[in-house]
Amino acid sequence: MSEKTIQSEEIRGAVRQQYGQIARDFDGAAASCCGPSDCCGDSGANVAIVEALYEAADVAELPFEVTGMSLGCGDPVTLATLEPGQTVLDLGSGGGIDCFLAAKQIGPGGRVIGVDMTPDMLEKARANARNMGVGNVEFRLGEIEHLPVADETVDVVISNCVINLSPDKPQVFREAYRALRPGGRLAVSDIVTRVELPEEVKRDLGAWAGCVAGAWVDKDYVAAIEAAGFTDVTIEEKALDDAIVEDAMAQLELEIDPTVAKSIAYSARVTARKPG
Repeated sequence: MSEKTIQSEEIRGAVRQQYGQIARDFDGAAASCCGPSDCCGDSGANVAIVEALYEAADVAELPFEVTGMSLGCGDPVTLATLEPGQTVLDLGSGGGIDCFLAAKQIGPGGRVIGVDMTPDMLEKARANARNMGVGNVEFRLGEIEHLPVADETVDVVISNCVINLSPDKPQVFREAYRALRPGGRLAVSDIVTRVELPEEVKRDLGAWAGCVAGAWVDKDYVAAIEAAGFTDVTIEEKALDDAIVEDAMAQLELEIDPTVAKSIAYSARVTARKPG
């Protein structure tokens, strides 16, 4: 796989640096998966992306300190069809948008755990939780390949455009499986490809941090989930917003028409179940 062309710690370091910088620089201006503000547009563009990914009613009550930190490519919370009282684990929780949406759905009797490896992101997320008065969410420092969560303590695992950043995706899925109770579910939004990416892209650390180089071919992604033990694995395409595609292409310094880019990669809605 492409991860072997670069050392795992190099990839993690590049990703941690990029997203830490996004968190440190965030002051009400837009964030984006591609990172640097000079390629990501203004806050209006980011709001448009959030509106394209989520139902307007779901995000209407969230402050811009949360929506402006959104770095996703889908809506895993809606995909997860959560129920009151459940325990939800978010892999790569960032500024916390999906944690806060999940917290509302599971109610005060439920619990949401957000895991992120970037201390600056955790600081932002925890501040958002305090400012919003959300008491059923906690944020933990950790890598998604080594989750700081006990065995079989979670009902649903969600993730939003983060697993593509991992240099060891099979381990991520094994960890998700370990954390889930029997009968638990996985609901993920992520970037996948239809064909293998060029080797020069796979070796580009900047492209890794920009949600591009680490994207796997969809059939390999599904196979890794099944290999971890999951059943009933489904994957379906959600069309990427042109603004997200253009950001990714700008980050790679590639002049590719969004229509062509969409023929290579897409935002996948992935679900799976741990046997009961």
